[in-house]
Amino acid sequence: MATQHKFIFFDIDGTLLSTGGAGHRAISTALQREFSIEFPLGGVLTAGRTDRGITDEIFERFGVENSDQSRERFRSAYLSELSIGLANDEGFLLPEVEPLLRHLAQHPNITLSLITGNYEEGAWIKLRQFGLDSYFQFGGFGDHEANRDNVAKNALATASRNVGYDVAGHQAIVIGDTDADIRCARAIGAQAVAVATGTYPVHELEPHAPDLLLESFSGFEQVANMLLAMGGC
Repeated sequence: MATQHKFIFFDIDGTLLSTGGAGHRAISTALQREFSIEFPLGGVLTAGRTDRGITDEIFERFGVENSDQSRERFRSAYLSELSIGLANDEGFLLPEVEPLLRHLAQHPNITLSLITGNYEEGAWIKLRQFGLDSYFQFGGFGDHEANRDNVAKNALATASRNVGYDVAGHQAIVIGDTDADIRCARAIGAQAVAVATGTYPVHELEPHAPDLLLESFSGFEQVANMLLAMGGC
């Protein structure tokens, strides 16, 4: 059997890193600064969702006009506050993420990419802060899509444009820490890998039947070998 080229799409928050609460604080500060809204940090579920979907819910809850102008005001303020929070050394990489990415990036038949609910600029701010940006060139982001499945579809289309041929779902692996990551993998016909490093423990991820379920990326060489075996590499 010929070796396949495989595209591995990583989620960011709870999968690669934690902002240490900087993301939630940036949301809260941006809403107060731009719209005089006192927003409770636990007021809206954020795990596994897109920034567009989170913004839509907040605006509806607090009666903010959901216009392009309002969304851009919030986005700009949030990204500014996020940069400040991360620059103050808030957040951390999750166990063995960097050596895993380095190991996978060296494989000739693997392309690393992103499927994340983050605004695209927010994703790169986080990745640059922790020195991971060089491992990724493109991906699907949450600027315009409330539905995580559509982010995954956009990521596959973006991968196709970047490599110059149609990337099929069976050539993809999606790695994330929530049930939404598993669902969006299914939406594009990709294999799903769930890692219990975020909000959801193993027993809550297991019923969603990912193709591979990990406690963490610890023992990164073994994890890499499992991923390569899934990809037929």
